Amino acid sequence: MIDLLWLLLPVAAASGWVTARLKKRQKSLSPDYFKGLNYLLNEEADKAIDVFIKLIDVDSETVETHLALAVFFRRHGEINRAIRIHHNIITMSSLSLEQRHIALFELGLDYRQAGLLDRAENFFQELIYSETHKVLALRQLLEIHQQVQDWDNAISTAQKLARANNEPMDIEIAHYYCEQAEKFRQEGKFDAAQQAIEWALKIDPNSVRTSLLEGQVALDTDDIKGAIVAFERVEQQDADYLSQVIEPLQICYHKIGQPETFTRYLYHLLDHHSSIKPVLKLADLIKQAEGDKKAADFLITNLKKCPSIRGVDYLLDLISSNKPEGFEQDFILLLKNLTKQLLKDKYVYQCNACGFTVRKLYWQCPSCKRWSSLKPIGGIEAE
Repeated sequence: MIDLLWLLLPVAAASGWVTARLKKRQKSLSPDYFKGLNYLLNEEADKAIDVFIKLIDVDSETVETHLALAVFFRRHGEINRAIRIHHNIITMSSLSLEQRHIALFELGLDYRQAGLLDRAENFFQELIYSETHKVLALRQLLEIHQQVQDWDNAISTAQKLARANNEPMDIEIAHYYCEQAEKFRQEGKFDAAQQAIEWALKIDPNSVRTSLLEGQVALDTDDIKGAIVAFERVEQQDADYLSQVIEPLQICYHKIGQPETFTRYLYHLLDHHSSIKPVLKLADLIKQAEGDKKAADFLITNLKKCPSIRGVDYLLDLISSNKPEGFEQDFILLLKNLTKQLLKDKYVYQCNACGFTVRKLYWQCPSCKRWSSLKPIGGIEAE
């Protein structure tokens, strides 16, 4: 019933106009008008709207009423009705240019919601030369190109949007090049992937994703020194993502037979950044070289500086390996169960734009669609 009342707003406006027009013309109301009212009173909204649409001629005075009806239909899933109304509007010869652009844009939205992206794209393309709808149309086109993973067109559209709106889009464009590079890498086209990576770094030198991708491509092609340079660049770009480079760097230094250099790098990170990842990796290396006791002592010292549930959980593993008895064993098991519960299904990344949390790193937030907005959760819950 609420939807019906909402619908009556544009209908009431339209019916008032109809009444005036019909009185002026024939001093009596059309039988169809009363038929439409009867449908409304009987809560047969679909039949009522069909009558009113036929009753109201589309002209310059009723365009806004028809647009309102069409938007109402689209919002309530009646896409075919919305498309029909908008098509009726754009066929009018008396439309002003602005009215035509509004109808074309709305028609593009209709087709996009219907999943007919090629048709939607055609209408938005027609509007990129409009002064009033150029930016809106480019935004819609950009979203479509992203949706269908057409990264070439996404790049060119983003460049046009940046010029039209005087809005920097370097971050987005760098990600589009990264998407291309990812595809080329999966296909084994490493030269093409490297070319896309170079473009991405040129557009956005601070792109962590680009450095990680460059390191992976270098590893794929056995360019170990190049991979090390790319991975270690992340520290200067955004230290929050250091957790992403620890494992691949360990692989790199192992391949060139320099594990001690990797250990020195971890101590460098420990001295300059508050991150649990290098602490845990160093503890693991100390455990392998000097045993559980030394590793536990190292962890206790550094957990005071960088408290972490993950660190405490690993510390409990080290302590329990000494096989304590009685009360100590029960106490350790209790704490271990607590840390296990705290770490279970824990979110690892959070969007700094909308607050959305996930366990896997996405370069585009699944919720708000912002690029580079998901970052590792820090503090005591850090990985």
